[in-house]
Amino acid sequence: MTAASSLGLDGEGDIVCPSVCRCDEDFIYCNDRGLSAIPPLPPSATVLYLQNNHIDNAGLPRSLEHHITVRVIYLYDNELDDFPLNLPPSLRELHLQDNNIRVLQRAALARLPLLEKLHLDDNSVSTVSIEDQAFADNPRLRLLFLSRNHLSSIPSGLPASLEELRLDDNRISTIPTHAFRGLSSLRRLVLDGNLLANQRIADDTFSRLANLTELSLVRNSLQTPPLNLPSAHLQRLSLQDNNLIHMPRGSLDGMRRLQRLDLSGNNLTTLPRGLFRDLDNLGQLLVRGNPWHCGCNLRWLHDWLEAKGNTITVRGFICQTPERVRDMALRDLTNQMDECVGGNRVSGGAVGVISTTLSAPQGSLFTLRSKRPGLGLPETGLDYTLSSSGVGKNLALNVKPLSHDSIRVTWSVAQTSSSFRLSWLRLGTSSAMGSITETLVRGDRREYLLTSLQPASSYIICMVPLVSNSGSRSSLPVCARTETADPGLPDEEQGEEESSDQMTSLPLAGIIGGATAIVSLALIIAIFCWYGHRAGRLKSRDHYSHSGSRKSKHYDDYIESGTKKDNTILEIRGPGFQMTPMATRQTLQPKPVREDYIIHTIFPSNGTVPYKPTQNMTNSGYGTNRGYREGGIPDIDYSYT
Repeated sequence: MTAASSLGLDGEGDIVCPSVCRCDEDFIYCNDRGLSAIPPLPPSATVLYLQNNHIDNAGLPRSLEHHITVRVIYLYDNELDDFPLNLPPSLRELHLQDNNIRVLQRAALARLPLLEKLHLDDNSVSTVSIEDQAFADNPRLRLLFLSRNHLSSIPSGLPASLEELRLDDNRISTIPTHAFRGLSSLRRLVLDGNLLANQRIADDTFSRLANLTELSLVRNSLQTPPLNLPSAHLQRLSLQDNNLIHMPRGSLDGMRRLQRLDLSGNNLTTLPRGLFRDLDNLGQLLVRGNPWHCGCNLRWLHDWLEAKGNTITVRGFICQTPERVRDMALRDLTNQMDECVGGNRVSGGAVGVISTTLSAPQGSLFTLRSKRPGLGLPETGLDYTLSSSGVGKNLALNVKPLSHDSIRVTWSVAQTSSSFRLSWLRLGTSSAMGSITETLVRGDRREYLLTSLQPASSYIICMVPLVSNSGSRSSLPVCARTETADPGLPDEEQGEEESSDQMTSLPLAGIIGGATAIVSLALIIAIFCWYGHRAGRLKSRDHYSHSGSRKSKHYDDYIESGTKKDNTILEIRGPGFQMTPMATRQTLQPKPVREDYIIHTIFPSNGTVPYKPTQNMTNSGYGTNRGYREGGIPDIDYSYT
């Protein structure tokens, strides 16, 4: 092989194809070759595959900028630290992802006036390292990828020609009003995996993007969709894996071209009636991973899905509550939805709440924005002093929890009204993010049952009478506050509001206490009777000394105690004493007959004493017989009589 052929030269000295690369007409494949520099290239090259090498900035030859036929260069997964220079000015598409580029300078980008697609994913670009007006000389740039960099805000000075912008997996937390100013051509915007929250997004941020067709805000910290989303041309809206707790009724208004809506992985329990009223072209609805409450509040959606039929694909609309419909698909709840308000359907609206305990029809529910003017509910951020009853000028309201998920509302009025507006709000969520549920109640009713509520939760319940034939409020709302019970506790421990129910347990406690006292008294009497009976038995045994019955005993009490037996001695069963009558020769006194006794102390033999120190006493006995027990005398013969 000659030197010319080894360098890829033909007979006339022109470069045909580098020996370390593979060429397919104008496509030069030098990828995965372990190159540290770009080899000489044929002048006809249009697409260069140089990825997965070890090329750094020094490995880009100056001759590269003279290849004016090159349109696309793949330089990703190399060792570039700066935006490359010496690139052909004819370049339309440049792939620089997976390098270590930190700075974007206007001078370097100005060398590529025809650039249309720039991929800078997985680099180290930060907001401050992008020079002001860095893209001012790239009027044809349509696609800019800056995913997985170190951006903390939207880059400024983006070209008006931009149609697709990817800024996912950065550190963007704030989007000001002017962030997308001038980007009227933007079609696709991806902001996944950032630190976005509703409070840090300006109200009119996205409204400037009039031609946007796809918006992705996946994996952020949103509680509601951003305000004023572009609606005229939007076809795909992705809001999954946020912290959505509420979808305002007008948040999707005007999105007549929307084809795909993804609300998966949030904390949504319901959707307000009328949310989808403009989504005529919606073909895919993804809602898995939400704790859906499939009561009558979603009857409108059930009817809407039935009307759409096979024109829409729904994924993940599985009920979590109530318990009787758990793990059932919303579309399969036809029989349950028919139980709602006896067929009262208000243009597909939600009605009541599924419950088998309803005693009377409930009115149509309307989920409203919590900041609706004139609603008059207290602010949820305050420390309320409301009680379980409220009194107004013309209305007195009383609320009482019946179980862990239901509350009974009763009221009385001073004058009749055509109807009442009943509102309730669960505390614990921001009023700007949560929702107030309202219902209209007929004027002849004086009680209402709220069901399918959240257990162990505080509720503010308000009512206002409506003036006849006007539909407007005649006075301020009367409000009361109560709490639903905790299903994990017994009914007797549910709080002060159930103290009256606890009183029912008092008679039972009295019966039990009385029975215990009677049994104790009977036991005490039995003990006394047994003691008296036993004492009488012992007394009868004392006569054995006179009748000779003691002769039948196998032991002699006196001998065992060390004392000589003397039948002339009259003993008193006391602790070591004897009483001896006076001599018979002494003259007896006339009546009344009187006997005098001399008391002698009987000393046990062997020099012992009848009593031992208390510290040596280890056994218990009757009276003071402990000393005799140590001498072998049974306690039963020295019991008290």
